[in-house]
Amino acid sequence: MRADLDRTDLRILRELQRDGRLPVVALAEKVALSATACQRRVKKLEDAGVIERYAAVLSPVALGQTLEAFVRVAIERQSKDASQAFQEAIRRRPEVRACYVMTGDQDYLLHVQVADLQAFAEFSMQVLIGLPGVRDVRSSLVLEAIKRDEGLPL
Repeated sequence: MRADLDRTDLRILRELQRDGRLPVVALAEKVALSATACQRRVKKLEDAGVIERYAAVLSPVALGQTLEAFVRVAIERQSKDASQAFQEAIRRRPEVRACYVMTGDQDYLLHVQVADLQAFAEFSMQVLIGLPGVRDVRSSLVLEAIKRDEGLPL
């Protein structure tokens, strides 16, 4: 269900996507509201689930996580149990930044971030291939990120 948002709500959301730590007074000024009215709208957006959470964007390079890869995984059989077992195992892996169920010849697409090629090889060969039901793994290493997540288009 799509939330019923007006232009001011969308402006608030755009600003918070850019800087989730923006003080209410500064946010209110940017969207031409009083601080009280702005805070009320932000609370309404939070309560409605439009704003799920606030988070910091970390630098992978500063943290020594310089290798990024996209990994396509096919599982042995399309059963609920095999899928659940794989998904539970993936949720526990800190190097997996995102996991998507896909259409086509591969069942899952993983976004993986690790320190280097050796760490990726260990993850691929020792962890991923040993997960429940894994039949095929195909990896693509990121050479350069042209565009990163900048929030939802509003």
